[in-house]
Amino acid sequence: MTDLSTLWEVGLPLAGTAGGLGYAKVRAPRVFWSLVGLPVATTRFAVTYRSTMDVCGLTVQPSRLRAFMVRNLARRPDVQPVPPKIRRVRAFSTGLRVTLRLPAGLEPADVMAASERLRHAWGVHSVHVTEVKPGFVELRMTGYNVLRQVKMPRSVPAGPMSVSVALREDGTAFVRDYLKVPHALTLGANQSGKSMYQRNLIAGLARLRVALVGIDCKRGVEQQRYAPRLSGLAITPEEASGLLDALVEEMEDRFDLLSDHGAADVWELPDSVRPVPVVLLVDEVAELFLVATKKDEERRDRMVTQLIRLGQMARAAGMFLEVCGQRFGSDLGKGATALRAQLTGRVVHRVNDKQTAEMGLGDIAPDAVVAVTSIPPDLPGLAVAGDTSGGWSRIRTPALTASEAAAICAEHAHLTPDVPRLHSYKPVVPIVAGPAAPAPLVKPVPATS
Repeated sequence: MTDLSTLWEVGLPLAGTAGGLGYAKVRAPRVFWSLVGLPVATTRFAVTYRSTMDVCGLTVQPSRLRAFMVRNLARRPDVQPVPPKIRRVRAFSTGLRVTLRLPAGLEPADVMAASERLRHAWGVHSVHVTEVKPGFVELRMTGYNVLRQVKMPRSVPAGPMSVSVALREDGTAFVRDYLKVPHALTLGANQSGKSMYQRNLIAGLARLRVALVGIDCKRGVEQQRYAPRLSGLAITPEEASGLLDALVEEMEDRFDLLSDHGAADVWELPDSVRPVPVVLLVDEVAELFLVATKKDEERRDRMVTQLIRLGQMARAAGMFLEVCGQRFGSDLGKGATALRAQLTGRVVHRVNDKQTAEMGLGDIAPDAVVAVTSIPPDLPGLAVAGDTSGGWSRIRTPALTASEAAAICAEHAHLTPDVPRLHSYKPVVPIVAGPAAPAPLVKPVPATS
């Protein structure tokens, strides 16, 4: 009887603890990683580091001086291969980051090629390798799938034109920095999370002192709600044509200003004369390419020409493009490929066919096409982001409803700058009335014959 009581007293708390950890592993992976995964992974990494590096081919033969010192000073007949030296180990709520100093004979590409073997050896969800500086790499190990439940990191890189939009699969923030990548293209099928990405982008830009200009030829169903924070909005192809003309004129005025001050771009101008940055948000760009009559074709050609001019020259004038659509390629018509070449930033969500993935990433990151076509439909917001360097990564935007994004725009409406060229396209902000007052009682007047 005593043995049964002891077993009950000891076993019940253990079973409760095991059940709690099992629940945390599924429902609260951050908690499970911090309590269990991190200590286990850190210990496994420390104990098996040298042997793992050796079997993964990430060691080099020691130099003659080192071999001489080992044999003659340390009196050891065997000279071990040299692995990368550990410089720094940091623990996070999503994983582990290790900075390594590469020995002579190894390059970052060697470590990247072995990342999958390192992941299995140390029992982590993924291992990403990033070059810190010549001779140094950082191993970013994630303990679980951080894209399953998106939670943005607290500290993100800040800048005058930087917006934290999504979470990368290595646990870092995907930052849209317009000073590094001035123009971008976002593609995705219906219900893929493309609109969610745009909402996070607009919500982040609304907090900056920039002019937001929208083109939404679906009668403004997406962007009309952001009117308090927009300096200009076009909801029909006719309005879009005039708005693009106004933006090109604004760009030319800014070039005159740069010429007067001998500056290469607006960021070299004094603060007192520097014009406010402008971000043009084009929703469903294919609507600008559709034509029904000869007159529509002339307008389409003019709009495409103006967009290409903005893509080629507007960066120096502090004007940036964000183009969004379901498909974007030569099948849209003349000028589509030339415009796409100017949109160096690429974000592709789940698509309906491989050709669309190739349109978005095939010319800058061919390896990412397979990753796009394997995005499951039950993870809206999951996408692949690529850049002109050939690198790419999976990202996912946090959930943000349209009403929440609209509330952020309304909250920061005071930051909306005045752009004289866009006065004709300033959207009308609906006045939201307070609590309705009771209507006065009016005695009906009888109709006269």
